[in-house]
Amino acid sequence: MLFLGHLGYTELAGGSLSIGFANITGYSVLKGLAMGMEPICCQAYGAKKWEVLCQTSQALLHPLRIFLRTQSLTKPLTVSAICAMILHLPINYCLVIYLNMGTKGVALASAWTTLNLYFGLLVYLFQSRTELKPWDGKAKSLCSQGWQPLLALAVPSVLSVCLEWWWYEIMLLLCGLLSDPQASVAAMGVLIQTTGLLYVFPHSLSLGLTTCVGHELGAGQPARAQRTTIIGLIVAVVCSLLAFTCTVAVRDEWGKLFTREPHVLALTSLALPILGFCELGNCPQTAACGILIGSARARVGACINFGSFYLIGLPVAGLMSFRLKMGFMGLWFGLAAAQISCMCMMIYTLVSTDWKHGQGTHSGH
Repeated sequence: MLFLGHLGYTELAGGSLSIGFANITGYSVLKGLAMGMEPICCQAYGAKKWEVLCQTSQALLHPLRIFLRTQSLTKPLTVSAICAMILHLPINYCLVIYLNMGTKGVALASAWTTLNLYFGLLVYLFQSRTELKPWDGKAKSLCSQGWQPLLALAVPSVLSVCLEWWWYEIMLLLCGLLSDPQASVAAMGVLIQTTGLLYVFPHSLSLGLTTCVGHELGAGQPARAQRTTIIGLIVAVVCSLLAFTCTVAVRDEWGKLFTREPHVLALTSLALPILGFCELGNCPQTAACGILIGSARARVGACINFGSFYLIGLPVAGLMSFRLKMGFMGLWFGLAAAQISCMCMMIYTLVSTDWKHGQGTHSGH
């Protein structure tokens, strides 16, 4: 997005739409399918059922990260991500500036960086001395088994991820109906990228909670899973307060990293405090969603996401943007309503969980 913004006003808006289309049709579905592995892998690892963990890693690329993370092997993920990010800037410069490929260069650089990340993980798996390998002979013999429980968790995971991601892209499309669609789409693209940057922290916490809760439930320690849940939610609240503070503090300067267009900068500056308010709900609900996935309750998360984003958030956004004539700001108030309601329902679900009787475990599969 930084390179797109410096290419021009139109390129920034067009790139925002392109990224949104990729999220709707590809990334959200792939991420959701891969997340179906997490409750099975985490609880299988905690119960020391290695063959189950190896079987689910037969797929390529995206599941490799889950295969490593569920074994608490986070160092190769971090190293691969850092190396890919270091290479990302020179790759962008070479393709966009030196070879003058423009927006095509940005897209190609993004794909190249993804491949660098995945090849880094593959190199680690080949070189490491870890006992578990995706290509072990025993795992290969099991690759045709266990699809039913995996799909039973993968489908709700897809729905949960898609329902939330698609809502952001619906906001992007609704910008086309506002008075200045080009500026609105460009500003929305900048703000969605900002939420993506802020999302890294609660998402990382969510992944850690999924692994920890899954391990504890798989090992038959529901009390420890409950304690992990409480600590995780406290950390999520702290993250949300920091995110809110940062977005309010940089509201007048942040947009200048992407563009110099006055109207886009004005919209970005106005919406950033509301974006920060959204993070007060987004951080805790993201952490709570990770806990639900770790306890094999992705279906509950999907239902909550549908109710909060589409039965509450979308009507509020439509009412405030078009009926009350609030325009661009109304869309973000709708997102705030969705995030806060989602957080409340997620936390209520966790508070109502009967941890002593192992509610939500999936070890039987």
